[in-house]
Amino acid sequence: MKTPSALFLVLLLAAASRLSAATPEVRDAVKARVDAEYASLETIYKDLHANPELSFMEVRTAGILAGELRRAGFEVTEKVGNTGVVAVMKNGPGPTVLVRGDMDALPVKEISGVPYASTAVVKDLSGKDQPAMHACAHDTHVTGLIGTARVLVALKDKWSGTLVLIGQPAEEIVGGARAMLTDGLYTRFPRPDFALALHTSSQQPAGDIGYGEGPFLAGVNSLDILVRGVGGHGSAPNTTKDPVVLAAQIVVALQTIVSREVKPGATAVVTVGTIHGGLKRNIIPEEVKLELTLRAYDEKVMEQLIASIRRICAGTAQAAGVPEDRMPVVTVTEESTDVTVNDGPLTRRLSGVFTEWLGADRVKQVPPITGAEDFTYYGRTTEKVPICIWWVGGTAPEKFAESKRTGIPVPSNHNPTFAPVPEPTLKAAVTSMTAAVLDLLAEK
Repeated sequence: MKTPSALFLVLLLAAASRLSAATPEVRDAVKARVDAEYASLETIYKDLHANPELSFMEVRTAGILAGELRRAGFEVTEKVGNTGVVAVMKNGPGPTVLVRGDMDALPVKEISGVPYASTAVVKDLSGKDQPAMHACAHDTHVTGLIGTARVLVALKDKWSGTLVLIGQPAEEIVGGARAMLTDGLYTRFPRPDFALALHTSSQQPAGDIGYGEGPFLAGVNSLDILVRGVGGHGSAPNTTKDPVVLAAQIVVALQTIVSREVKPGATAVVTVGTIHGGLKRNIIPEEVKLELTLRAYDEKVMEQLIASIRRICAGTAQAAGVPEDRMPVVTVTEESTDVTVNDGPLTRRLSGVFTEWLGADRVKQVPPITGAEDFTYYGRTTEKVPICIWWVGGTAPEKFAESKRTGIPVPSNHNPTFAPVPEPTLKAAVTSMTAAVLDLLAEK
């Protein structure tokens, strides 16, 4: 038997399949408001793009977002989960919808060439100076959140319920969502019936929408491998157990896991991202450090990857004669996240909304990717809140035509040359999120 809350959600979603909040008058009103706000939003976007901040260091960005949402009429709380922002607006009876925008940038030196490109060098969490860039377009997410707030406030007579907007820190190190939840996001503030997010994608034409139900983004585990040996002089390798050679053998052996151990058809990725070891060319060091990311859509596949890595590291070291007390150490770090699974009924509902608002030519079902997100955690609490995240294209269409002609791929997210086209990217972000919220909070 269904619980009352579960039954409420089922009935709510079923009703939505029969009724639509997107009358021509409402769509025209939203378009007019988005057009009116656009110049201001573009200015905010360019400012955020030029002034990026790294994970859990988003003080200026959070301040801008909090100020904008207060001016829009929201009740705003800052410093939730470190630098997070929570804004609440109650507008009569109805469900509660949470909308997330992530705020952090990446330690990347921008070479996009746009006039507002970042030249920033900022502190990271360790206090180290780093170049910074919004290479994953979180600046569009913050701007889109502000635009969505403005439009929904202007159309308060068209919806009923509670709106919770959050500026989330530290998505890039998959720590911000858990930090905000741990700090009481679902207890100190209205608990959502639905949680929504969007993400700008370099791999779709600007202004297009990409959606998918079920697994949409991969689960990721970050692993550190400490390869230990016995150091010594480079002239006497026979007196050592060389961790550089051992690390090289491990890296090569890891490439066989996906090709020879994972069942064909199952998605899995093993990436060795960094390798560090040695101090001088004639010294065999004591240790070498490797940093890996593992990606999969299935938790059992992920467990298999980790077990295989542990086995390969131990076996390779044993074969090299490394002493038992110097075996490699494999550590799964906190910079890991589960699979992001879009709720089926909610995603189907919203895909229809997007098609109705933007047209079938701009809304496409897309396959999952092995990128990762910590947005998944808003749906993994005991409340099991239905979640949905979708893509908003950010690359100029003519660049795809050029890519097809030259065979050179368009820059991906995290590439130092990636800079979304502000229009129509920002308008599509605001319009799609506004449409989703209006549908979920429509007066029936």
